[in-house]
Amino acid sequence: MYKILVSPILFLFDAERIHYFVCEALLLAFKIPFVPQLLRSLYTYEHPDLVQEVAGLRFRNPVGLAAGFDKNAELVDQLDALGFGFIEIGTVTPRPQPGNDKPRLFRLKSDKALINRMGFNNKGAAVAAAKLANRKSKILVGGNIGKNKNTPNEEALNDYLICFRELFDVVDYFVVNVSSPNTPGLRDLQEKAPLTALLKELQIKNRERFSPKPVFLKIAPDLTWNQLDDIIDIVKETGIAGVIATNTTISRKNLRTSQEEIEKIGAGGLSGAPLAHQSTEVIRYLCDKSGYAFPVIGVGGIASPEEAKNKRKAGAVLIQLYTGFIYEGPGLVKRICKALVNP
Repeated sequence: MYKILVSPILFLFDAERIHYFVCEALLLAFKIPFVPQLLRSLYTYEHPDLVQEVAGLRFRNPVGLAAGFDKNAELVDQLDALGFGFIEIGTVTPRPQPGNDKPRLFRLKSDKALINRMGFNNKGAAVAAAKLANRKSKILVGGNIGKNKNTPNEEALNDYLICFRELFDVVDYFVVNVSSPNTPGLRDLQEKAPLTALLKELQIKNRERFSPKPVFLKIAPDLTWNQLDDIIDIVKETGIAGVIATNTTISRKNLRTSQEEIEKIGAGGLSGAPLAHQSTEVIRYLCDKSGYAFPVIGVGGIASPEEAKNKRKAGAVLIQLYTGFIYEGPGLVKRICKALVNP
């Protein structure tokens, strides 16, 4: 029904505007009696075999929503009813920022993909923390944190620490985002020396807490094998919980969309089906090369139960959706969960 009736109408409009329209519609719908229960009955699927224990946390199922959809933690209760096992909010920065100039979100329909150059648009860490403090659902929530655009890389650590302090009491795990291609210079922080220093300092503050939170690192799919070897060393050296693989790609290889349209869109991170194989190979490499020394959360091009299984076979203990959720609709979560129980 979603692909036949709903998405063709939604896709007639600007991608970012329709995103906010859908978010507002969800918020309004949940004020109508019995709508939350109806959505939960339609889109959730529970089974003991779906429960996952990862980094000391108990996930009711392994299918999460990736960061970027609910940047300001405004829809956690609503998204909980759509069957996800966990929600990742953000990317959150210390101070509010508007992000890059519009338009900045584009559909590549023939590729079932998106290109975005949002630029960490969000209302700031304090706003996200306040929203999470007032949520009603018990679903696990991750806090994806980054630096403000005008913060130089030499001072980036302070931005991550501010977000860490603001969100610590209201999230279940953290994700350090140094891999978005849409904040100038951010990916330079993926180099071994600055990344090791950043994560070590963050872990020092984490271990000062009575009950430290799992910290994951989100990496780009464009890293070389040698750089992935560095990531494995960094995870082991800093003692963080694991890796989220992967963020969006700057590659434009093997797209059905015309080169003319791609050039017209311009810069940004590509997500969706074209990223599926690339992200799966990164997952496989990290797991095989490290000897499964740490958990890897797989994200990138998951638009079907088959691709979800591919990520799991490559070694991902959990998976996350975003672009596939946009193209396939909320029923995708339930289809994946059923398929994982009945391989």
